[in-house]
Amino acid sequence: MALEEPQPSPLAGLRVLEFSHTIMGPCAGLLLADLGAEVVKVEPAPEGDATRNLNGFAAGFFATFNRNKQSIAINLKTEDGRKIIHRLVADTDIVLDNYGPGTMEKLGCGCDELMALNERLVYLSLKGYLAGPWQNRPALDEVVQFQSGLAYMTGPEGRPLRAGASVIDILGAVFGISGVLAAIHERARTGKGQRVGSSLFESAAFLMAPHVMGGATTGQTAPPMTARKGAWGIYDVFDTRDDQQVFVGVTSDSQWSRFCQQFSLVHLQDDERLTTNPMRTKEREWLIPLLRESLIKLNADELMDGCTQADISWSPVGRPEDLLENEQLLAHGGLLATALATVPNAATDAIRASQVMLPGLPLEFGDAKIRSSVATQPPESGEHTERVLRAAGYSVVEIAKLMEQNVISGGEVSD
Repeated sequence: MALEEPQPSPLAGLRVLEFSHTIMGPCAGLLLADLGAEVVKVEPAPEGDATRNLNGFAAGFFATFNRNKQSIAINLKTEDGRKIIHRLVADTDIVLDNYGPGTMEKLGCGCDELMALNERLVYLSLKGYLAGPWQNRPALDEVVQFQSGLAYMTGPEGRPLRAGASVIDILGAVFGISGVLAAIHERARTGKGQRVGSSLFESAAFLMAPHVMGGATTGQTAPPMTARKGAWGIYDVFDTRDDQQVFVGVTSDSQWSRFCQQFSLVHLQDDERLTTNPMRTKEREWLIPLLRESLIKLNADELMDGCTQADISWSPVGRPEDLLENEQLLAHGGLLATALATVPNAATDAIRASQVMLPGLPLEFGDAKIRSSVATQPPESGEHTERVLRAAGYSVVEIAKLMEQNVISGGEVSD
């Protein structure tokens, strides 16, 4: 029996030039790369993407968002560097720009310049703000969390806090790629590309829409989530006998009945004050402390097993590293072995040999499990400069000259 031919990735055949750093732009490029597009990351020569050298909680940014990409290193402040990009863009479908407002224009590689060379080009501009009075402001994920009200909604009253992940950078990237795919679809009809814009602030504002609508509906300003009046009677974290914590959500009347029967709380099931979810919500002030006294007599496994048997939503309070052993992710190949380090130094080879399992794209197509995979590890700066330029028609002599003039950087030029 003949072996079945592997199916091409959904975006196979699309070519992308990525000008980006930190998270928003690299995440957008990652989405395209994992779905099969050829993504070439353009890094500044000779130093490379500064994201490679970040410390603290940002130390993993580069390795997380740059798998499955090629890297070329070019000094765009030189005329020859700009000419390289102009030459490459003629055969490019998508450009991602995550630099500060006006940066690409100053380098002679802005949207107008590049689209004049390729009318089919889709140019994704990933910025802090869309067009308006703030469009030239610098922005950060954390800044717009405070501007939009997300930090206010996240922390305790009087103590606004950013969310525990770069949710706005990633959401802005997802919105941006949604716009890119719409533009690619429209290009099939019109034959022409266009500029697409996505931003941090407007993405954060989109997240706040339910709170705005809730306030308009109830006539009350939405309080922080930590002080909210819940929509469900039992929707809380409970301590257990073995000093663990488990979140339990009872969101319907039938779940309440099963919950009471499972945990020998029939006296609560028969309490007329608790008959419906809206009634239970009004009684939370005494109901939740009573449940805490009852459930703390159980250890975590007993509480979680009971919730499972009662078909009620539950979860232990997890930490990021718990994902490495998560049975759901492991079952469908949702964890990808990714190299830890990409910064060239004396210990690079030893460090790059170390890998960590990272979540892949949360997508599946048809009957297939998650398509995301690591075809190539996050590249070293300029690792593919020669390969990409050779494919664009540059000769070995031309590439060597450009390298001598510090227009490009990367590996040694081969014969």
